[in-house]
Amino acid sequence: MNIVIVAEKPSVGRDIARVLGASQRGDGCLMGKGYIVTWALGHLVSLMEPDELDERYRRWRMDDLPILPEDIPLKVLPATRSQFAIVKKLMNDKDTAEVICATDAAREGELIFRYIYRMAGCKKPVRRLWISSMTDAAIRKGFEELRPAADYDALYESARCRSLADWLVGMNASRAFTLRYGALLPMGRVQTPTLALLVKRDREIAEFVPQDYWEVRADFGDFEGLYYDPETRQSRASSKEQADKIKREAQGKEGTVVESRRERKRVPPPQLFDLTALQREANRRFGFSADKTLKLAQALYERHKAITYPRTDSRCLPPDMREKALNALRNLPPRYHPLLKAPAFNPHMDSKRFYDAAKVSDHHAIIPTERRPGAMTADEEALYDLVARSLIAAHYPDYAYESARLRVVVSGHEFRADGAVPVDMGWRAVLAPVEKKAATPLPDVREGEVRTAGKVSARKKQTKPPERLNDASLLSLMEHAGQELEDEELRERMKSSGLGTPATRAATIERLIDVGLAERAGKSIVSTEKGRKLIAVAPEQIASAATTGKWEKALNDMAVNPDAALRAQKRERFLLGIRRFAIFLVNAAKTAPADMRFEREEPRAKKTARRATSRSGGATQKPAARKASAPKRSVPAPKGGERGR
Repeated sequence: MNIVIVAEKPSVGRDIARVLGASQRGDGCLMGKGYIVTWALGHLVSLMEPDELDERYRRWRMDDLPILPEDIPLKVLPATRSQFAIVKKLMNDKDTAEVICATDAAREGELIFRYIYRMAGCKKPVRRLWISSMTDAAIRKGFEELRPAADYDALYESARCRSLADWLVGMNASRAFTLRYGALLPMGRVQTPTLALLVKRDREIAEFVPQDYWEVRADFGDFEGLYYDPETRQSRASSKEQADKIKREAQGKEGTVVESRRERKRVPPPQLFDLTALQREANRRFGFSADKTLKLAQALYERHKAITYPRTDSRCLPPDMREKALNALRNLPPRYHPLLKAPAFNPHMDSKRFYDAAKVSDHHAIIPTERRPGAMTADEEALYDLVARSLIAAHYPDYAYESARLRVVVSGHEFRADGAVPVDMGWRAVLAPVEKKAATPLPDVREGEVRTAGKVSARKKQTKPPERLNDASLLSLMEHAGQELEDEELRERMKSSGLGTPATRAATIERLIDVGLAERAGKSIVSTEKGRKLIAVAPEQIASAATTGKWEKALNDMAVNPDAALRAQKRERFLLGIRRFAIFLVNAAKTAPADMRFEREEPRAKKTARRATSRSGGATQKPAARKASAPKRSVPAPKGGERGR
């Protein structure tokens, strides 16, 4: 009897097979020592398209909307039909005693396997491999700790609900608004509110009106003071007349030091990386897009076995990983050894800032593995360096500096000087963070001391518009979407959600660009005219981060709920709400402003069209002209599921 193992990708399958000794090549699999390792090539199975449910949906008509099937059957994706046939045959073979799910240990990986298992009609018992590292040791340990598939039913039900919700919202909203305006308008529960963030920022920049102000500086010899207005609480004068008056009354006059304060401050090391934090930092330091960082991280995880599972939303480690983390540090390449041998390095660090089981979800923070990497590309090397230094820095002391403030009053006008001097570089000796400005030391000055304002200068300046969004700032807005909501209860509930997941945010950004709703302008990301028009006609409910945040929170709650009966109630309530929302969106499209005009579009290449269709972004196909016949066929959703949302 054999045990069949289903991995998500061939590369992962080969690694597992090598560790288990399954070295004999078969058709779409590797065999040996009682194991047969096969793979899914990503998604082999997906939800059916509307036209596959009913022929009448081949022709897009507003009268057929909303499309609300009681159940959405599964289908085998044509491009990978042959591999599915192999997996199905192996699963159901009379000599197969058991199946092991070895897809990615996350919500989407669980969905991929369960859809294949269901479509194959398999009834064999299943156990789950759950690992956060692709090193040989991690794989062996994972096989020693296999758990029944039923332990992950909650995760699957959450993933299934996400899949159905994205289909119902995306298919109906995209068809309805495309038909209304005769242009391809993909919409979805993550994609559309992300676009709304871009449009909002671009609108703020376009509508920004610069205001003049004046900085007034007084030279006190060994330091300069900047005028501070206690009424506005700003270090500026609002008019030339005010600036000239301050300059005239302070120039050459004596002033009194009313405050001289020095304070020792400490800054702890940054938390370890989750995927979103890693993408933000790589964008700031190297200009990497979020998508590029994810691909590099996947290569470091799968090909090089150099870092742990990257698609995580945790920034902590469980306490029982202390020894493994130390082993990882000991096995770092020689260039890191001086940092590990420095007196500041503390191998006994056990701070809850870094070791806290309560703050670890499906996977812990990203750290180096115990395997020393081989040759890497320059970009892989740069990203690995970030991860390695992050773990080293966690074992270094706080950065300490002395903060100083001087306040001098001259002729009734207050001038301030702020400075900072490093006292102990601590973890900054490891990370060397990008500094916005150099630290400025201030002289020792006693309160009550008299100082003369020598040269006083007034310089005209203008307020600046908000900065354009880039990958780092957009990821941050997506992660913290909803934090600005006025509803305190909803804001609190959304703290653990946001737009999408760490694993999907990069794909969402790239998809907006692919379908022409956004574009890159240098290092920035901006909305296009089409994107701005789409947000103008989209209902606030689908463009709001609050809506998506509530859904993501509900899905997360479902994934961690151990009570099957309670989960079933939550699932039915959630999907009922999604169906009502789909009806609302179709009605909103029917009554949307008729005077909005979108450019007619030439059909995109089939490949681009496929990528434009998303689990949350809806169906994509040739747009219909207003009052013209509707498009005849929707384009199948792409591989990727949640990652292609």
